[in-house]
Formats: sequence, C-alpha cells, structure tokens
Amino acid sequence: MVSGIPLEVLEVVGKLEKAGFDAYVVGGCVRDLLLGREPEDWDVTTSAKPEEIQKIFPESFYENKFFTVTVQTQSEDSKLKEIEITTYRSDHKYTDRRRPEEVKYAETIDEDLSRRDFTVNAIALRADKIVDPFGGQEDLKRKIIRAVGNPEERFTEDALRMMRAARLATVLNFTIEEKTKKAIQEKSALLKEISKERVRDELVKIIMAARAREGIELLYELKLLQYSMPELEEGYGVQQNKHHKYTVWEHNLFSLEYAAKQQWNLAVRVAALLHDVAKPRVKQGEGPDATFYNHEVVGASMAKQILTRLKFPGKDIEKITKLIRYHMFYYNVDEVTESSVRRLVRKIGAENIESLLQLRMADRIGSGVPKAQPYKLRHWQYMIERVFRDPLSVTMLNIKGDDILKLLGISPGPRVGWFLHILFGEVLDDPKKNDKAYLESRLKELHKFQDDELRKLSEKAKEEMERVEAAADENVKQKYFVK
Repeated sequence: MVSGIPLEVLEVVGKLEKAGFDAYVVGGCVRDLLLGREPEDWDVTTSAKPEEIQKIFPESFYENKFFTVTVQTQSEDSKLKEIEITTYRSDHKYTDRRRPEEVKYAETIDEDLSRRDFTVNAIALRADKIVDPFGGQEDLKRKIIRAVGNPEERFTEDALRMMRAARLATVLNFTIEEKTKKAIQEKSALLKEISKERVRDELVKIIMAARAREGIELLYELKLLQYSMPELEEGYGVQQNKHHKYTVWEHNLFSLEYAAKQQWNLAVRVAALLHDVAKPRVKQGEGPDATFYNHEVVGASMAKQILTRLKFPGKDIEKITKLIRYHMFYYNVDEVTESSVRRLVRKIGAENIESLLQLRMADRIGSGVPKAQPYKLRHWQYMIERVFRDPLSVTMLNIKGDDILKLLGISPGPRVGWFLHILFGEVLDDPKKNDKAYLESRLKELHKFQDDELRKLSEKAKEEMERVEAAADENVKQKYFVK
C-alpha cells in the first residue's frame, strides 16, 4: 500500500469504485509520489464514461473531447480544489504533432496506460494496487526516462514530448534511455510544428530547474536547442579573450548555473543565459586581445527577437532586454558619481537594480573568477543604497513653513528656517515629537526667543543632522564592507 494520497483524491476514487467502476490515480502525480516528491496536481482515470462520472459528481464540468471531467471539491488546498477524471481511452490520428484527432474508449487500464509518453508516467495507483505494465517503477529506481513502446511513434504523435523528456531528465536528475534519446535526435525537427508557447513553457521549466545548466546542455545534445534558442548555439566553441577562461557557450551556461544556484528569478536566469549571446556576431580578432564591442547592445536586440519569437510576456521581454543592455555598466570607485548612478537607475528602472546586480554577479562567476562581489561591486551597492535613501530634511516634519507663518502671524524671513531646523533637531532625538500639536506648542515657545539665540540653536541642530547623516552613511558602508 502506498501512502501519501490526499483524502480528497481517495474519496474520488472511492466514490467511483462504490458505483461499480474501476478507478486509479495516474500520471505525474504517481511518479512524484513514488519518488517522495510533492505532486503539483492529481489526475484520476476510470472505466466510467464522462456522463456516468458527472452523475456521481454533480459538482463537475465536461467541456472537451478527451473524456476528461473536472470535479470540484471543497478542499482548502488549491492543488486539490479541482481533480481531473479521465475515462480509459486510446488516442488516434495525431495530425498536428500535438493532440489526437480521434479518441476512443479503452477497455482496460493497461490499454489506457499504453498511450502515455514515458514509463515513469504510465503507472496507475490506488490504495491497494499498483498497475505498472511498462516497468515504470524499475525505471524510477534506475533514474531513466524511457518512452512507452516505440519512441519514434511517441514523438511523431506528440513532438512536445521530446521537450518534456529533457525537462523531466533535468528536474528529476535522470538520464534518457539510449533508444529514446536517439529517437529524439532523429525526430527533433518535428519540434518546429509545435506552437512556440508550448515550447516556451517547457523551456522555462528547464531554466527554472536547479540543474538549469545541465538542462540547456541536454537540449543541445538532443538537437532540440536549435528549434528554441538557435542563437545560443552560435557561441559553441567560440573562444573569448584574456578576461575569460571559457568559451562564449560555456560562459553563458556557467552564468545561468550560478543564477540557478542562487535561486534567482526567471528574468535574471534568462538574462544570464543570453547576456553574451551576441558575442559571436560582433567578435573582432582572435586570441587574448579579441574584442566584442557593443555586444550588450546587439545582445539586447537579439534577446528581444528570441523572446518575442517564443511568445514571452511583454513585461518579461522588456526587463530581460534592459538587463542585457546595461549589464556592462561602468563603475570605478574613484570616478563614478551619484549623478551617474542616478542616470543608470533612470535608464534601467529602480525596480530592476537588484536584478542587474545579480546578473553582474552571475556574469563574473561565469567568467571563472572566484568572487561574485568584488570591492567595486560592493561599493556600487553602497552608492545605490545611498542614492535611494531619503536624505534628512526638514520636509519630514509634520509642520511646514506656511503653517508657521499662519500660526505665528509673521512674515517670511530667516526665523522660519531657524524654527524648522530647531524643531527637526528635536525630532531626530525623539521621533515622537513629530506631532503637530507638540510642534505648534513648541513654536509658540521659540517665537519668544531672540534672533541670536535662535540662530545658535539652528546651527546646533544642523550639526546634529550632519552627524546623524554621517552615521547612517557609515552604517551602509559597513554593510557592504567599503571605505
């Protein structure tokens, strides 16, 4: 008996069995359950026809031609709010390399499992029984991805299965069985017939995997990368210069690997993978002094074309291309000013600064250097935080100059500025004093002071502001270990 099947799923299977039908949990959820992984969703297959399923589960809907009924549960777990139940079926006439044109009812669970893609996904399970006609459990133990039956037929039926094989091998850290691998290599061109959105979805899952670098290498080995990101292959074997120990291809992949290890988001990972994609096209010269002028500009344009072709969302394309365009930002501790940092922030957007830093770090590690954050990069972080930090200002007070004029019935003059600085100095010592009622009461007291006395108190308050500002700046410097 296999444990771990949620109560909601057991209840669905139980109701089907109580009504006299066979029912099993099936597909990727069984694979993940047997591997000790948490399934993303749960699917059930049964001998009951769709109309019979709907009689058993009134809270359901059936809006497809694949005999799949979606049952709604009362579960609080989002993964279990809907459970798909599909009647045993066999598939026929794959004319678009993706979906069967004709589906027929199958008689047995074995016949239903025979239509599935890989042996590890062709295991059916219920509380007291496992059905595994194609040796999926053994392949799980051996960590192998193997097609069900004839691999050429499986990939001719649905060419997206080739990308899925690469994704499963990447995510599960499995290898692809030799006959299955050879079939993918021979049938790889069929991927051109699959919608770009479907290809993108599988590619994204590979890039977001912990073993993203290995996944991209596997796509190359399987001859699939040329039908998703062919531009990336142009860097294969292309030597760089004295600043790099790896080829362009290796550098891009090692940059992705570091981004994946840090668990950074999709935009940073894609940018890491593509940030030097233009180098083969702009390269001039050979050997240690080879140059790649404007590769970041050309690379941003190429990345936009790649991501647009793959139907990435517009906001993702914009962010990734910006990261690539500005990943070579110049920074020298003794030369860069706050104004130049502000200009960079305006160009790339404040919301993208952290991602730009992450890309720069991935770029460095991908170049073979030991440190992701050298002194220059830490100092840049310090400057960014300094630019973003709101400077101390009397505008932070809960009372303004016009309020003072009205309250005290005076005309504009230096006394207003002195009042504001004195009040702000007091608020720095005790933030609770930034209360309008207190500030008005204190103003009435200060209004009785002579100009010389107010001037001295104001100068003292300014000195306190400078001291607090310097202390805050020092704290940020210590945060990034800079001088």
